[in-house]
Amino acid sequence: MTSENLLVEQRIREYESRLKHLDEMIEKAAAGVGEAQPHDEIKAKLKQIRKERDKLESHYEQMKLTPGENWEVEEIEKSGPMGIWDVLAQDLEHLLKHLKL
Repeated sequence: MTSENLLVEQRIREYESRLKHLDEMIEKAAAGVGEAQPHDEIKAKLKQIRKERDKLESHYEQMKLTPGENWEVEEIEKSGPMGIWDVLAQDLEHLLKHLKL
């Protein structure tokens, strides 16, 4: 297996892990919104986060289907969606803190 293929597999595992973490935080936030007095702003933010999460999943699914030999090293080394994941995670953590969960 080439080093590029190893990098692709590593990146895919990172995406899987981050996607799972986002899903867990989204579930927790959604449960907290359900228990707290509903706030339109919080519901809107959670809806926006879910939409961004779905975009990331789409990118991830496309990435999984791309053969490793078609990847360029530059693409693998870029942060790409990882930066977006970090922002979404921060948004969710802030939301959870606001909901005191």
